[in-house]
Amino acid sequence: MIPLTSAKLPAVRSPHRPPHPGHRTAEPGHPSAEPGQPSVEACPEPAGRQGIPAEPRGTTAEPQPPSGRASGPQPPCRGECGRAGHGIHDATTDPAAVRRLFAAAPWATGYGIACGRSPHHLIGLDLDVKHGEDSGAALARLCGEHGFALPPTVTVRTPSGGRHLWYTGPPDVPVPNSAGRLARGLDIRGTGGYLVGPGSYTTRGVYRLAPGPAHPSPAPRALVRLLTAPARTAGERTAGGRGSGLPPSAGPDSALLAFVRASRPGERNARLFWAACRAYETGRGPALADALITAAVTTGLTAREARAAVLSAAHRQAGPVSPPRP
Repeated sequence: MIPLTSAKLPAVRSPHRPPHPGHRTAEPGHPSAEPGQPSVEACPEPAGRQGIPAEPRGTTAEPQPPSGRASGPQPPCRGECGRAGHGIHDATTDPAAVRRLFAAAPWATGYGIACGRSPHHLIGLDLDVKHGEDSGAALARLCGEHGFALPPTVTVRTPSGGRHLWYTGPPDVPVPNSAGRLARGLDIRGTGGYLVGPGSYTTRGVYRLAPGPAHPSPAPRALVRLLTAPARTAGERTAGGRGSGLPPSAGPDSALLAFVRASRPGERNARLFWAACRAYETGRGPALADALITAAVTTGLTAREARAAVLSAAHRQAGPVSPPRP
């Protein structure tokens, strides 16, 4: 864990960057910080593209070379210097180290739990309720579309009315962080990410444990496959671009069909649904639906199962689409 401020940011300031001229040096939430007066750490960098929580300014700053060494570009420090102030890279389970972190930031109002690390390799599902999103219903639809159920697990209720669901993941499969990739209002915290721990309080209220299991349940395999599926990038929207997991030399239609035919038991429905989504995104869904169904049937899915997956993909896309023929 790491100490957090009431703004849910790491509370220990980076040791690599001095305060900006004219700015106060107090941390957010520090008793000496005046309302409306900015501090070095009060202006977080934007969150990364994968939805990783923004770390305080300076966490990626280049450390100053020791005297006598030639100056020049240095690799970003992630805690190798041995000092605290590297955000999620400070996370530890050592009680003595945790006490030292909180002693360095007595103004901390909570703590963050690092995900993706040994021994539990935690996966956090953050179900938000902002802007009227029903992320719980969206998660239920995903479970239905991909044929799995979420077991009861440790659940934390957030001050905004949302929920954090905690699961353990496999040790050899890193789960990436994402924000709204699977469904609107559903954020995932995996390797390199963290979620606020129960008992923490922020400007909005307190994070509280909900009644239920005392230990996180193992994440269903189908959920892990869904969380580690290729990200939806511009290349993926053409179905043969870089990062799609498909041969770059193949045409969009043939690449999607090959992707479905290469499915192994346990991933056939997920691959078919992913391919169908890509097809409908590019406007090729109606023309390719029957071929996708046929390709899925050759892998062992029934025609009924394949039609249901393609129909779900058609309904998921924005705007009017044509579902596959019955």
